[in-house]
Amino acid sequence: MEKPAKAAHGKRNSREGFKLWLMVSPFIVITFIFSYYPLYGWIYAFYDWKPPLHLNQTPFVGLKMFTLLFANATRVQQVLQVLRNTFAISGLNILTSVLPVIFAIFLSEITVGRFKKSVQIFTTLPNFISWVMVYSMAYALFTSSGMLNSVLTSLHLITRPVNYLANDNLTWIKMTAWGQWKGLGYGAILYLASMSGIDQELYEAAKVDGAGRFRLMWHITVPGLIPTYMLLLLLGVANFLNNGFDQYYVFHNAFNMPHIQVLDLYVYILGLGQGSYSLATAVNIMKSIVSIVLFLSMNALSKLLRGDSIV
Repeated sequence: MEKPAKAAHGKRNSREGFKLWLMVSPFIVITFIFSYYPLYGWIYAFYDWKPPLHLNQTPFVGLKMFTLLFANATRVQQVLQVLRNTFAISGLNILTSVLPVIFAIFLSEITVGRFKKSVQIFTTLPNFISWVMVYSMAYALFTSSGMLNSVLTSLHLITRPVNYLANDNLTWIKMTAWGQWKGLGYGAILYLASMSGIDQELYEAAKVDGAGRFRLMWHITVPGLIPTYMLLLLLGVANFLNNGFDQYYVFHNAFNMPHIQVLDLYVYILGLGQGSYSLATAVNIMKSIVSIVLFLSMNALSKLLRGDSIV
């Protein structure tokens, strides 16, 4: 009787496994289409391609496009400036990555249900607003004819309007602040979900021992969130060179370009702006390779220090 029972159990497991595979397969297909199939375009980095010619009609140049990045002092200075901006803004994003944790902890301490939901809704909504709309709002507030200048002028705090968007002062900090404003509430959702997995008996035992609200947060909530924070931090470091494109594209202008041009914006300007499609592809390949190396390095470091790895 044992063999038929085992066979039936094995068939059930096979059916369940097949159902799970069917559920996952659409996401595998989407990942392949949007993440792996476009890698075929890397071949353009090895040709001096000019539209509308076919790839077969363009000369094969090998690694020439990669060496062009360091061909002259002007190009090297431009690349170093772009890397400086990328590293500075990514570094600020990592330094401020603790803000969603703090916000989630204090949000969880709000006891008034309606107020808590209102705060969570209003802080999460900006994540679903496009950067074009964010820039439109910034334009209405911070240009020479914007609301901020109108208020300051009417209060006689300034004598003439200031165009804050056409100003290169503190560009890195301003871009980081806009990013935090847009993603703070949404980032806190992950930590709020992680809090639900903390054993509630720990809180009850600590309260019996006389622990107050802040001691509960510091000794129970914070340690419970550290694994989630470390995982997201490692992914952030591995994604160090990917600042995104749309935020910097809508906010960039002739005044702040020296400090706002990150790698993704630089690739766009090289390719679609200057028509150097092969050179832009070469830059993107180098960025992807460095990102993979950073990811594998942080994965190995996590396994060495914490005994746990991302993959």
